Formats: sequence, structure tokens, C-alpha cells
Amino acid sequence: MRKTATMFAAAGVLLAPAFSMAENMMTTDHGTPVGDNQNSLTAGSNGGVLLQDFHLIQKLARFDRERIPERVVHARGTGAHGEFVSAGDFSKLTRAKMLSASGKKTPMFVRFSTVIHPAGSPETARDPRGFALKFYTEEGNWDIVGNNLPIFFIRDAIKFPDMIHSLKPDPVTNHQDPNRFFDFFSHLPESTHMLTRVYSDLGTPATYRNMDGSSVHAFKFVNAKGEVRYAKFGWKTKQGVKNLTLDQIPEVQGKDAAHATRDLYEALGRGDFPSWDFFVQIIEPKDLGKFSFDPLDATKDWPEAEIPPVKLGTFTLNRIPDNFFQYTEQVAFSPGVLPPGVEPSEDRMLQGRLFSYADTQRYRLGANYLDLPVNRPMVPVFTNNQHGAMNMGVVQTVDPHVNYEPSMVAPLPASDHTRVVGMTLTGPTQQIAIAKQNPYGQAGDFYRALNPGDRDNLVRNLAADLGQVKSAEIRARMIHHFKQADEEYGRRLEAAIGAMARTE
Repeated sequence: MRKTATMFAAAGVLLAPAFSMAENMMTTDHGTPVGDNQNSLTAGSNGGVLLQDFHLIQKLARFDRERIPERVVHARGTGAHGEFVSAGDFSKLTRAKMLSASGKKTPMFVRFSTVIHPAGSPETARDPRGFALKFYTEEGNWDIVGNNLPIFFIRDAIKFPDMIHSLKPDPVTNHQDPNRFFDFFSHLPESTHMLTRVYSDLGTPATYRNMDGSSVHAFKFVNAKGEVRYAKFGWKTKQGVKNLTLDQIPEVQGKDAAHATRDLYEALGRGDFPSWDFFVQIIEPKDLGKFSFDPLDATKDWPEAEIPPVKLGTFTLNRIPDNFFQYTEQVAFSPGVLPPGVEPSEDRMLQGRLFSYADTQRYRLGANYLDLPVNRPMVPVFTNNQHGAMNMGVVQTVDPHVNYEPSMVAPLPASDHTRVVGMTLTGPTQQIAIAKQNPYGQAGDFYRALNPGDRDNLVRNLAADLGQVKSAEIRARMIHHFKQADEEYGRRLEAAIGAMARTE
């Protein structure tokens, strides 16, 4: 006898679908067919991502809740306390007070991490390295959720859950599988640049002290006159960049799976405090369209020859956290945590992260995660937010009876000083990829800038993983992307994979 939906419910199993579609298609969690799973809904071609894109919000919110209790990404990490010292008065660029005077000091916390692998994984794994900065400024916190590489795999946050799913272990075998992630990336030419960088030896830094960092995304600097400039941040290690080769990885990993954490802690313990010079690159809004790439595309670097960096200061790490869990595990970063004078740009990947990063911390640590000592700003907090798990009562109130605004009893006015600068928008709402994509140019530039030995290592590293892919079509698609970046690069990779197949 055929079971009905009622019988399935009575038996305690999942209900069978009552309807079927004409063909298999992607739907939202509530069953509505998805019109576009590649592009977020934006306000015109250059405007921000709209909150009304329900599919985007649902997709990111569901993704943020996939893991308990460790971070979905950046689970393996280590951190340290430090201090930033401003190199000058940059009031002409920004009203951010931490950059208002030469020699001005700001306490901070830094967390290094790998992206994909779980909390107990080896620190030698090939992966971008998270490099997140939290400045405790006099006007609230400033988080820069950066990486050791200046770009990312994708340009639109709507693809972030898919990308991480492809890179995480197979849901059946629980093994990370090149067949899966190269299948995904073969459909995204924009990933060619990041794959080229992460498969160079930069994808396996020797230590956390010996790598550079970047905000990846563009932001906006706003000065006291309301003048806006696009800004991208980077920091360069004063210890020198050092990486591990494919041959060195097993040796280092075999001796210590937490070698980078041990190296950092031992350096801090002996008073060898690592430091980085902190820079900004500036683009005037009128110049945003003059480049061969879109500066608001997270898959693109800002070449220093075209956009010279300006040194804003230096930060130094000088203290090991008293408790690993209370600080390194509970520290929470979000690119939306910005002081007056710094605002988000229209970068589509950044726009999604503004929601996703804070949302995943609310899920992981609770609604009051900003009350935790490592996340708490060093200024009084006045807000009408109420209750919630782990409420520690650190919020200031004008009147304990008034938890609303406006009020005659306890006025809590807003500040014109922090009002967001207006932006002119044109065009209809849309779900269309950016106009200036140029997916291969910078990947080829990066390959040609490598010295011969680093090129050899890049090809060898990439062939070691791509050569494991069983599908000839996926291998061919990936090799095509790399040939488009640089013909020699693609041909060498193709030959290396062919040589591997002949020796099997």
C-alpha cells in the first residue's frame, strides 16, 4: 500500500513531498524557485546590496548556523595582544581619532587563523591565513577582518556558502576532496587569481610572524568635511616574508602540528615582539572607473605602482593572552565594526560579510558577545538593547526605567559626527554580475612576477591537487582558466599533470 503524508508523519519520519516540479531546480528553504543564485540584488550597477534579497539573507543566515560550537571558518587560530602607534595626523583623510596625531597609541588584539580546516588541524595546511585586527579606539572598536593575501576567491557573498561547502570535507566521506572544490572553481573564472596565489608558497606561510596582511576589501575614509575616499588597508611584516615549500611541510608538520602558534608564543615569551607597518591605498571616487579592473571587486589587488600605499603607523604584538579560550576563542570580529571616519564600500563580498560575520558571532557566542572582555570596547556603551543569554549588565543607561528612544525623561541623542555620508544611486534594482570582470589579467601578472623557482613551486603545488581530480572535463576547464591567465603557466601545469598520470 502506498504511504500517504499522514502515515509518514505518524511513523515519525520526514513528510514526503506533496508536489513535484516540472524539473529539478534550486529553491529557497521554503520551496520557492531561486531566480538567480549567482548575483546579489543591488541598487543599480554600483549601489549596495539590498536587504530585501531574502534568498541572500536566508542563505547566509543558514550557513552561519552550520557548526556548533567552533567557528564555521577560521576555527584553527591563535591570538595576541598588541599596540598600534600612528605615524602622523591623517585628519585630511579620515576623522578616525586613532589616526589624528603622530605617536598616538591604540591597544589592539590580533588573531591569526587558517580558514577551512577544523580547530585541531595542522597549521601547515595550504589555506589562506586569516589575519584579523581589533583596535580598541577612543570612539569604539575597529575590526579589520583580513587575510594574508590581498584578494579572495569570489566577488559576491551569495557564493560564499557554496565555496566553503566545496572546500569542506565531503558530506559522505568526511574527506576534503579536490574533485569537489575544483568542480566548483571550474565554473568561476574569477577564482583563477586567488587559486594562483594560494597555490604559490604564500599559501603555506612558515610562521604567523612572517606574513603580510590585507583588508582584502575596499572601505571608505571620510574626513570631518564629509569628503569620501576609497581605502584599502594592508600591513607588511617587519620580520620578512617566509614560506614553506611542499617538501618542508611534512617535516614541520611531523614535528609539531601547532608550529605557528608555538613560534608566536615563544617569540613573545622571549621579548622578540613582532611588528607590522600598516598602510592604506587611496582612490578618489572620480577615479574609481579608470582602472582595467573594478577596485570594488574582492578578486582584484590594487597594484602599488598605480595606487601607492601611505604608511599610517606600526603595530606590535607584545603579550600572550592570559587564557586561550577567553581571548583567542571568544574574540569576535566583524567588518561592520567601524569607528567614525571609516565606512564600508559597495564591494559585494564585503556587503554580505557585514551581515554574516556579526550574525555568526551572535549564534556562536550569544546576543551579548560584545560584552565579553576581549570584545568589549574601552568606552562606555549606551544602548537600548535588552536581555538575551549571558547578559552581563555592562551597558550604561541614562535612566534604568527608560529602554527606548526618543524620550523626554532620558534623552539619548544621536551624533551628527557619526552620520553616514550620503551616496547617490542610479538604476533599477538588479541581479547582474559586475560589468568589468577581467578574471585572468591579475592572475597572469602575479605568475609572471614570480621568480623561476617560485613558478616551479606554484606549478608543482597546484598539480599535486588538480592531478587528483578524476574528471577530465574539470581538469580541462581548470587548465583553460590558467592558460587564459598565462599560456606558459597553463601549459606547464598541463604537462605536470600528464607526467603524474604516466607514472601512476
